[in-house]
Amino acid sequence: MTATLEQLRALSVEENGLATVATTRADGTVHASVVNAGILNDPVTGKPSVGFVAVGGAHKLALLRRNGHATVTFRRGWRWLSATGPVRLIGPDDPDPSFPADDLPSLLRDVFRAATGTHDDWAEYDRVMAAERRAAVFVEVGKIIGNG
Repeated sequence: MTATLEQLRALSVEENGLATVATTRADGTVHASVVNAGILNDPVTGKPSVGFVAVGGAHKLALLRRNGHATVTFRRGWRWLSATGPVRLIGPDDPDPSFPADDLPSLLRDVFRAATGTHDDWAEYDRVMAAERRAAVFVEVGKIIGNG
């Protein structure tokens, strides 16, 4: 079943941003992990994307750099929707010439909020994100499938 962006957005919020992101390893096997993700526009292209924040040095970032593609799945009970598409990384180890590096703290906050996150001390949030070399990951919503 093909689904809409609005159905994907609704399910992501309903599940408090909890999602599984999957990409492939060099040997073709699947690498999957659970992330907090939300729907927002890619800050460079403006295209609808699933965004999440990843720790610098995470194995998933290395795989996403190599492969450039991912699938993100949100589920609630028996309902599920997956978005699949190309990936953009923006972070201290993944600068994007089309995105101002000084805007990274604000971008990480936007992604966190899109994933239903809140924080009582944004200065502390920014400090931790910088110390952990966190990157924003955007999976362009190229195709949505599921039963949601």
